[in-house]
Amino acid sequence: METQSSSDNAGAQDPGKVCNVSTKLDRIAGVARRVREPLTALAHNIDIDWLEEAYRRTRKDGAVGVDGVTAAEYAADLGRNLRSLLDRAKSGDHYRAPPVRRVHIPKGDGSKTRPIGIPTFEDKVLQRAVVMVLEAVYEQEFFECSYGFRPGRSAHQAAQALRDETMAMGGGWLLEADIESFFDTVDHGHLRTFLHKRVRDGVLLRLIGKWLNAGVMEEGHEWRPESGTPQGGVISPLLANVYLHEVLDTWYEQDVRPRLRGRSRLVRFADDFVILFEREDDARRVYDVLPKRFGKYGLRLHPEKTRLVDFRKPPNGGRPRPPDGGRRTFDLLGFTWYWGRSRQGAWVVKQKTAKTRFARFLRNLGQWLWQHMHDPVREQHKAIGQKLRGHDGYYGVVGNSRALARLRYWVERLWRWTLSRRSSAGRMPWERMRGLLRTFPLPRPRMRSRPAT
Repeated sequence: METQSSSDNAGAQDPGKVCNVSTKLDRIAGVARRVREPLTALAHNIDIDWLEEAYRRTRKDGAVGVDGVTAAEYAADLGRNLRSLLDRAKSGDHYRAPPVRRVHIPKGDGSKTRPIGIPTFEDKVLQRAVVMVLEAVYEQEFFECSYGFRPGRSAHQAAQALRDETMAMGGGWLLEADIESFFDTVDHGHLRTFLHKRVRDGVLLRLIGKWLNAGVMEEGHEWRPESGTPQGGVISPLLANVYLHEVLDTWYEQDVRPRLRGRSRLVRFADDFVILFEREDDARRVYDVLPKRFGKYGLRLHPEKTRLVDFRKPPNGGRPRPPDGGRRTFDLLGFTWYWGRSRQGAWVVKQKTAKTRFARFLRNLGQWLWQHMHDPVREQHKAIGQKLRGHDGYYGVVGNSRALARLRYWVERLWRWTLSRRSSAGRMPWERMRGLLRTFPLPRPRMRSRPAT
């Protein structure tokens, strides 16, 4: 009972402490706006109240790191654990970044995997504390074109910005880019140089350096990477934004855009980005120089996945092109983008679920159904409904109803296949399956009022 009570109280918010942290964040942001020189005094803001807020913001249901300590176990003696963490973090050599546990998850169509680094829970808390400081600084630096892993910004906002600009421009030439293994190839030297432009606090830079050089534990063997920020680390998305802010965003906004002859718009979400151009000659000039720009900083654009797309609005008298017609479509943020007719007959930019995301949902659902084949039908129905509602929460944009309906078509078949497998009577007749669906109907697709908000 004592441990449970301690764990429950660990997640409670003290309004006074939250206000204290919020005041500090506002103060850091204010200083960052006023002072253009590198900031040298930031780590002193991290105290026990700050770590408690960082703990509150840290996910408690994630996979455990190499030490095997869960969030609940850490919370059993939270005060002492956080005090020890604070003392070690600020004392220099007494804090050692534990290795991250590397696992591989499927990507795209499932034929390849993406490495994910899982830090220990304590390391996640400390990384979150540092991220809170750096976010307050860099939110004053980052450009409007950047949407990924930033407070108050989302993939839906990035999609809406791109769609609005494309409609206002009447389409154009779109540069679709793909950075090869970005999180594994970030150059530590360049990253440190970029950080030094704005942050020169010794404690923070030392902690970041330890995380960058932390070992990777994979299948019982530990090794130390010479480059990259392992995906899965709490701080990795922010470091990625700092890197691409310098390599891409600042270069585009200050050097490229002023020299273009027509309108243009960059939209970036983490390491995924596209650039829309009004004029073809502008697009081709940037397309030619972009690989050189990225190569200067140790990054490589995929030669086959980086391309120019003729995304001009079709002529008014033209026939609607199929959504996947040739090179007139592109994928971004899990959607395939294309020109289609509205109900009033006008050409509009539309989005539908990308084939890889569609297939990934069904593959993951099939695996789940196989693992839970003998669960009661009511429990299976509840879980399937939750997964579909979660999918709709992202992909339920206006114009994507056909893909959502098709997804349910295949979900019904997967569910029927699973129910058939758990009985020796053979395949379940469709009449019986339809009766089951009347008792346990799948949730209807939910659409947003706008294509993306």
